Amino acid sequence: MDFVFLYETFITLISAIPMTLQLAATSVALGTVLALGLALCRVSGIAPLNWLARAYIFIFRGTPLLVQIFLIYYGLSQFRGVRRSMFWFILRDPYWCAIIALMLCTAAYSAEIIRGGLLSVPHGQVEAGRACGMSRFLVFRRIVIPLAIRQSLPAYSNEIISMVKATSLASIITIMEITGVAAKLISETYRAIEVFIVAGAIYLAINFLLTRIVVLIEYRLSPHLRQAPALQPVAAGEMR
Repeated sequence: MDFVFLYETFITLISAIPMTLQLAATSVALGTVLALGLALCRVSGIAPLNWLARAYIFIFRGTPLLVQIFLIYYGLSQFRGVRRSMFWFILRDPYWCAIIALMLCTAAYSAEIIRGGLLSVPHGQVEAGRACGMSRFLVFRRIVIPLAIRQSLPAYSNEIISMVKATSLASIITIMEITGVAAKLISETYRAIEVFIVAGAIYLAINFLLTRIVVLIEYRLSPHLRQAPALQPVAAGEMR
């Protein structure tokens, strides 16, 4: 194996890491906001909102992300009304089409994760907050949301990792993230194995760091994991 070529490939691919992280971070951030709204619709008890959220989740979880990217990037441009609309400056840009597709997809999965976290909050803690005179909004902000985040974090970390890997599909619409740059290198060198080994190692390193960050956040949000050290027994002769 040519280690010099591997090193040169690594240097070339790390230049695409910012684009990969930018795609993942932006889509996850926007998707989280949309997912929270969908989750609230699911637990609201209002039938139209519940069914609307169900339909959205069913569509975007039931269709491949690659198809969604193609429909947004290639499909919407087929409509003259879209090309003449005020949103055309966004929809003609492959970067924003990739962001929109990733955001809509992750929102569907994240909504169910958040909904599970909301439903896992013990009802007794909510009643205790109301008994202390808290308003519904204050109970939601001070009790429900923190507990739901802690319960949802392990599953949500998997979704974040999935979105980092899903950014590789953006290369299909000319986005030069890690996979896009790797494909360009392969077309120039015809050395697919070495290039993909380096690309896979970079994705592995990114996701390893993400898992460590999530573990740290989970540790900070879980006081029961931070137990105080046991007191050392004091010898009888040391007592004053």
